[in-house]
Amino acid sequence: MTLRRIHLADCPPQAWRNGGGRTRELLAWPQPADWQLRVSVADIEHSGPFSPFPGTERWFAVIDGAGVELALPDGTVSVGRGDAPLRFDGEAAPACRLRHGPTRDLNFMHRRSSSVAAMQLAAAGSSLEGSLPWRALYVADDALVDLDDHTEPLAAGTLLWSDDVDAQSWRLRAAGRAWWLTLEA
Repeated sequence: MTLRRIHLADCPPQAWRNGGGRTRELLAWPQPADWQLRVSVADIEHSGPFSPFPGTERWFAVIDGAGVELALPDGTVSVGRGDAPLRFDGEAAPACRLRHGPTRDLNFMHRRSSSVAAMQLAAAGSSLEGSLPWRALYVADDALVDLDDHTEPLAAGTLLWSDDVDAQSWRLRAAGRAWWLTLEA
């Protein structure tokens, strides 16, 4: 199994055009110019609109801070630290209101196709099983993950991922804040 790691500290921040924050792109897979999946961490510094991403599904989770209120077509949704990731259409480009100051957020985008992507909270003891064309684990705190035949320590701010379909199970042994990201055929 081929494992790849990307550390948040190694990704330069890119300022948003609207001046509301900065994004660190961890991964645009399979290629940056023509990605199917995109994983990033954003620091939202001011309330304002999200950018539209037509043709995508988006997942959003608060890593740090008090959270946000997002004005989506079906109503306003509050998302805070520890909440399950919110899924919404990339076309929505919701207005975002910070609840009590800046936040740091995990974003996972997937271009709509015949595959299905998902993002979920990863608790200690949880696992990913079976053949998946792409899988990842993002940890906001130091963690340990059991792989086929060994244990991998992960530093806070690490994205561990693989596009090896034959990967066996991944089990999160110990972690604080963490999220599973997957793509199913």
